[in-house]
Amino acid sequence: QVQLVESGGGLVQAGGSLRLSCVASGRTFSMGWFRQAPGKEREFVAAISWTGGSTSYADSEKGRFTISRDNAKNTLYLQMNSLKPEDTAVYYCAAVLMVVPPKRVHEYNYWGQGTQVTVSS
Repeated sequence: QVQLVESGGGLVQAGGSLRLSCVASGRTFSMGWFRQAPGKEREFVAAISWTGGSTSYADSEKGRFTISRDNAKNTLYLQMNSLKPEDTAVYYCAAVLMVVPPKRVHEYNYWGQGTQVTVSS
């Protein structure tokens, strides 16, 4: 069983930056970040393989967000720059025992409780 705990969310002005962290209690292979805004479905943000050699991003996040991981610390990160009001959502980290990091919600087995990110205009 893998437990995931996110942190780093908060309130930031548009154009600002935040760094989210997710600490995993057990071994994970691929990991990802998703987000869910009020009234909307949970959507893919970014994913990374175990080695970090393979990453993928949603089109709207390319060039603004960077996913990374430190396996020695069992920690996943999401650096978010140039934040926009439309980035406001609860951000979740997820993990799955797959080599190739998937992009779909239903492919992940383990989820954190989420951390709120609010971007003011």
